[in-house]
Amino acid sequence: MSILLKKETSILVQGITGSEGLFHTEQMIDYGSNILCGVTPGKGGQYATKNNLPVFNSIEDAMKKFKIDASIIFVPPRFAANAILEAIEEKISLIVCISEGIPVRDMKRVKIALDASSSILIGPNCPGLITAEESKMGITPGFICKKGPIGILSKSGTLTYEAIDQIVNIGYGISTAVGIGGDPIIGSSMIDILKHFENDPETEAVVLIGEIGGNMENEAAKWIKNNFSKPVVSFIAGQTAPKGKRMGHAGAIISEGSETAEAKIKTLKECGISVSKTVSEIGITMKKLLGEK
Repeated sequence: MSILLKKETSILVQGITGSEGLFHTEQMIDYGSNILCGVTPGKGGQYATKNNLPVFNSIEDAMKKFKIDASIIFVPPRFAANAILEAIEEKISLIVCISEGIPVRDMKRVKIALDASSSILIGPNCPGLITAEESKMGITPGFICKKGPIGILSKSGTLTYEAIDQIVNIGYGISTAVGIGGDPIIGSSMIDILKHFENDPETEAVVLIGEIGGNMENEAAKWIKNNFSKPVVSFIAGQTAPKGKRMGHAGAIISEGSETAEAKIKTLKECGISVSKTVSEIGITMKKLLGEK
C-alpha cells in the first residue's frame, strides 16, 4: 500500500504554465501521476504540457469540470501562500507546496487556516512525495524508486533521494517517500506523517531523516517510543554545524542545547531508535535492524 498518495489520486497543478511547473508536470505524468488540469490566474482557457491539459484561472473554476483530490504548487514565493490558502479554501484534501522562500509571516497565515481545515499540507520548500511505481507529486526522481515495505520521512530533499537509493540497493524498496521541508513553519510534522505510516499495513519500517534546529526530531522520538510499532532508522544531518549558523534550510539553525545534532541523537537512542552514524550507512543500518527482527 502507500500513504497519502495513490495511483488514482486526481491532481491539479497550481502554476502549471511556469517553466518549473511545466517541466515537473510532464515528469509527473510520465511517472503515472493522474494529473487532470492546471491553474494559472489570467491564463484560463489555454492548454499546457504535451498532453494538452486544460488551464483554469482558479481552483474553483477547475472543480466545476473535475473532481480534484490533490494540488501541487509551483508558484513564486511571493504568491505561494495565497495559492496554498486558495487550495485550503476549496477543501483540497492533499496540498503539496514545492515553492522555496515563502516569508514566515505569510506561512503564519497559512498555518492558522490549515489548522482550522481538514486539508493536509506537505511543504513548503520540499521535494514533495512519491508512492513507488504509482504516483508522484513533486520533484523526486522516479527512476530511483522501487516498490517495497520501507517508508521514508525526511526534512531534506537531497537526503530523501539518497535514502531511497540506499533502501532500493539493499534489496527492499519503498512504500511512500515524504519530504516535509525544512522551513521554520511547515504544513506537516514528522509525527503527522508517522501516524500515516503506522496505519499502513504494508509499511514495515521507516527511515527518519532530521537535521539541526528546532525540536521536531525530539518530539518525534518520544512519540515513536510510546506509539509506533515499527522499526525506525534515523539520521541527523548537520552534525558539524556551528551554533547559530544556518545550514541549508531556514529552520536549520541551532539556538539551544536540545537543537544540536548531538542532543537529538542522544534522544533518539534513549527512545530505542537506531541511529545511522553517517548518511552512507542508512541502508546498511536498516538491513541490520530488519535482520534482527
